[in-house]
Amino acid sequence: MATTNDLKNGLVLNLDGELWSVVEFQHVKPGKGGAFVRTTLKNVLSGKVVDKTFNAGTKVDTATVDKRTMQYLYADGEDYVFMDLETYDQITVPGGTVGEAANYLLPEAEVIVATHESVPLYVELPTSVVLEVTYTEPGLQGDRSTGGNKPATVETGATVQVPLFITTGEKIKVDTRDGRYLGRA
Repeated sequence: MATTNDLKNGLVLNLDGELWSVVEFQHVKPGKGGAFVRTTLKNVLSGKVVDKTFNAGTKVDTATVDKRTMQYLYADGEDYVFMDLETYDQITVPGGTVGEAANYLLPEAEVIVATHESVPLYVELPTSVVLEVTYTEPGLQGDRSTGGNKPATVETGATVQVPLFITTGEKIKVDTRDGRYLGRA
């Protein structure tokens, strides 16, 4: 248990049986009436974002979220298997929990897996990864870096928009947050 005075960004709260991460908070003390805390909360599992206001000093239930660096081993049907780098324990994370991160997940990649009471909550990737282009249409003579984009399929199966001069077999750097091309690797 904590009070609203203990709130900080990234803290995970247990409200009505659901886990919510504090994205933003602001202590407000109006001239008239009692002080309160205005927060923006993000549901850890669904990603839904809500605004919630607490009276100052209100007790809130915090949740313990264990974040560990793990290595991605392999896909097992719809699930993904990760290994804890300290204890060498293997855990299976459902495909729905991994979500869009699967588009940028290479075997042996190190990621952060967050768990609460041994239940995987989400997988956090590094901000950028290096992937090999497995297929893209060939560029034409005169293509320039500012001339536009074309789709390219990378080794994980994801499609990334790349400049016209990129060819099959090249390694490119991709932003894992939005799938943008960042440059050659």
